[in-house]
Amino acid sequence: MNDHDPLHDDPGADDVNPEPTAVDDNGDALDSDIDAREAVGSESTDSANDSSPDADNDPVPFVSIHRLWVRYGKLDAVKGVSFTIPRGEVFGFIGPNGAGKSSTIKVLATLMKPTAGTVKIGGVNVLDDPRKIRQRIGYVPDFFGVYEDLTVKEYLHFFAAAYRLDRGARQRVVDDVLALTDLTHKYEDQVDALSRGMKQRLGLARVLLHDPDLLLLDEPASGLDPRARIEIRELLKELKNMGKTILISSHILHELSHLCTRIGIIEQGQLITDGSLDEIYSQLALRRVVHVQLADVHDGLIDAIERIEGVSEVRREVGRLALRIDENVIQTEDLLTRLVEAGAKVRMFQPEVMDMETAFMKLTEGKTS
Repeated sequence: MNDHDPLHDDPGADDVNPEPTAVDDNGDALDSDIDAREAVGSESTDSANDSSPDADNDPVPFVSIHRLWVRYGKLDAVKGVSFTIPRGEVFGFIGPNGAGKSSTIKVLATLMKPTAGTVKIGGVNVLDDPRKIRQRIGYVPDFFGVYEDLTVKEYLHFFAAAYRLDRGARQRVVDDVLALTDLTHKYEDQVDALSRGMKQRLGLARVLLHDPDLLLLDEPASGLDPRARIEIRELLKELKNMGKTILISSHILHELSHLCTRIGIIEQGQLITDGSLDEIYSQLALRRVVHVQLADVHDGLIDAIERIEGVSEVRREVGRLALRIDENVIQTEDLLTRLVEAGAKVRMFQPEVMDMETAFMKLTEGKTS
């Protein structure tokens, strides 16, 4: 078997590979048009990034993207995007189709040169040493590819050789990634016979062979049935617990809210906002809803609850009340104390998980580049 670069065996490596504007050795564009527009648009770009905490207070970023531009002919797919991902974080990259997510990920995966800007992984510029970058990343595109007449065993051993794993260690590593992705029982099966969910898990097994620091996952749950999505989500949680840094793009916003430590929302090639979920909700002044079940609810008690500072709405529902609160004024744990002080006998107290779909719809307009 010939040694070669396994990353470029990935489907999608050659399907979209534009002729980008010329760049110099630092990745800076030699296109005055982009430079001029970046200068004009820097205020809006910087305002989106101002949502992040002060960089001096952040952990050292493992992924750093600064004013990234990607152009396909006359179309700017990515327009001055900047964000960082600290080591060990799970970053959810959210946006409609055509927003620029895949283009950004392909630059990180060294499958595409940036038209302008600087992209670093582990302090290394992706343009300076792409081979070193590929040793530290695992890229799973949104399309598995075609591998006719290969078994799972042959598929993984092929890529283990391509990743230049020591021959004596290959079987142990293959066994380990099969166990982690729960595919040991499929070892002798044909790849083409696997379900879509199993193929996605096999794709993750492949990129884990060389134990990468960073996983780049482009729509890993796309087209999966509910059970397969749950299996992928649980696998990603396990990888998160192992300390992997993960960038994941997805449209399944509810699942990302339970998995990601930070999110970035992109639309029309521009980053609208990024930060932790709590930071983004705070920026939008979204109100958390707390469901409570009380004994002996009467109008006087409702009036007392409405007078609690920070409670903006009290809504009667079947068998319970829904309280909408401003967490900048009152925290959920303090609300419980205030309810008891108002004379409420609390049988159930259940804060709602913040709604990522609400944040997404409020921030975006549904447009593409």
